Amino acid sequence: MNVNNLTDLYRESLMISQGQVSCTGLSSIMEGTVSHDKFTRLLSSGIMNEEYLWKSAKPICHEIRSSDAVLIIDESIEAKPYTDENELICWHYDHVSGKNIKGVSMLTGLYHSGGMSVPVGTEFVTKPIKTINKQGRQVRKSRIGKNELFRKIAGHAFYNLDFEYVLSDSWFGNSGNMKFVHEKHQGKFIFAIKSNRKVALSLEDKNKGRYTSIKSLKPEGRTAVVYVEQLDFPILITCQVFKNGDDTAALYLASNDLNLSCEQITTIYKKRWKVEEYHKSIKSNASFSKSPTRRVTTQKSHFIASISAFNRFELLKARKNKNHFALKNYLNIVALRKAKEELQQLLTPTFKKAA
Repeated sequence: MNVNNLTDLYRESLMISQGQVSCTGLSSIMEGTVSHDKFTRLLSSGIMNEEYLWKSAKPICHEIRSSDAVLIIDESIEAKPYTDENELICWHYDHVSGKNIKGVSMLTGLYHSGGMSVPVGTEFVTKPIKTINKQGRQVRKSRIGKNELFRKIAGHAFYNLDFEYVLSDSWFGNSGNMKFVHEKHQGKFIFAIKSNRKVALSLEDKNKGRYTSIKSLKPEGRTAVVYVEQLDFPILITCQVFKNGDDTAALYLASNDLNLSCEQITTIYKKRWKVEEYHKSIKSNASFSKSPTRRVTTQKSHFIASISAFNRFELLKARKNKNHFALKNYLNIVALRKAKEELQQLLTPTFKKAA
């Protein structure tokens, strides 16, 4: 059996699995026609890597590309509390929950076009450097920052794909990333930005160092062209307010496309939600965290295979007009029906009663 067939088998097994995914279990599913050693060697080889993910995604992207395509880049942390710590599975700060989580952290570039979402690049946050913090405890550090990983994913996408905007949350909505998209790639972005950002209302104000908080501008429901100290070009900002009873929350958005209206900015940025659906699906439907692998190479191989399995679900979604969870539920029902038939055969007596 060639490598391509073996990678397909592993990827598809993640789509149908209900529990832990092990090489021995996969061999059992194949009724021993493929030994568990072959699956183990596959994971250890590192063949299922970032390049493998891109090659599996490339033909889909070219087929679905459209004028309203966007690239969404986001970070996700999946907890792995019971897995031995290494440079990949270690402690990461989760800015959503505001606490440290032991698990795997990764950035994903999601190409969204024509109603389909395709992960085209992923970068894992690894921490190979061990050091001692101020409290005297050993901690791990990365050699490459998350913003560098962001630019690596975006740069690869700009080189290989056509899309209208780069979308991301406020964690990556900094001036460095804005410069990277606008100046290096002549691309357009819509980023969420933090509410404490200072801006100038004109180029003259910027040159004289007169800055004000974006909160004071009250750009709810409208746009304003402003200048940021670290940028040589103006940006457009707006604010969307969400209300839940007495509670309110404000989402500040920034773009280098000065021709957009407030409604256009918020409508386009809504597409960023697709990356949340992606995070949820790989965890719930593609067995992302359900592997007992212990080495960094085998762990990465499994994670990449899970992400690639997401692409298979997307293709099935378009073909069957069912979302990932409905497809997974359908596969579960088929498996239960088959198990019920097998159980009935086991319960059926195979001997004749005595006369």
